[in-house]
Amino acid sequence: MIQKDNWGWRARIGLFIVGNEVVPEAEWWAMTPSGVSIHAARVTAKSPWAQWNDNRTAVTLADDVLRGAKQFAAMRLSAVVLAHTTSSVVGGQGSSGTGWDEVTAAALSAVVGPQTIATTNGLDTMAALKACGVTRPFLVLPPWYPDDTLAAATRYYTERGFAPAGCLRLDPGRQWRDLPPNELYANGMAVLQEVEALYAQVRAACPAEADGVLIGGTGFRCVGIIDALEQDLARPVITANQASLWHCLRLAGVRVGVEGYGRLLKG
Repeated sequence: MIQKDNWGWRARIGLFIVGNEVVPEAEWWAMTPSGVSIHAARVTAKSPWAQWNDNRTAVTLADDVLRGAKQFAAMRLSAVVLAHTTSSVVGGQGSSGTGWDEVTAAALSAVVGPQTIATTNGLDTMAALKACGVTRPFLVLPPWYPDDTLAAATRYYTERGFAPAGCLRLDPGRQWRDLPPNELYANGMAVLQEVEALYAQVRAACPAEADGVLIGGTGFRCVGIIDALEQDLARPVITANQASLWHCLRLAGVRVGVEGYGRLLKG
């Protein structure tokens, strides 16, 4: 008898993730339907992972991203995603008004080839918000996001028609409070994450006027509480990794429903 080997006969998806993160692959594999395989390229570049040229008409992919894209090009993938919320929200706009997400996706497409669809976490979350009918999300962000990134994320979604009804940066707890946000990762928070506090804080703080919840940050462990939050809040809950997986599946033509991770993935 042939055993399960996670072969991507339905679709193969490539994702660019932060080099020292464990959450993205774990969450993707937890949610991925059978017949779909996940392939990661790790990136150590500063944000955003593609830099505008001087007149902001095009972007240059970071070395790690370009290297991964060239490798992905030989793998006959269905879709690739630049799975980095921070890059999307701080990328800004070009001189013509075109957003960083669109220009970067086009730059990726030029490398991976026309047979592979390219996207970004920003494009994915916006597609998911639209699919769920959410226009006023409660924006929840990781404790390691500094103030300027929080402001950039709020501005990013507001400018695109999804003005947050509120914004929460997770309180990481007593053992972390003496550290500034930009030092949490260096001290181990990338792997020392618990979802119980996140669940409690989101449930308690979600404003009545929010018509959904958006949890940003692909390195932010959270998909295990999507169903519980949706039941308690009676509103859709969208997360960074969930949205990117859902969008990549749709772009690849895969319509298989996934149970246990929110109404978005149920189909």
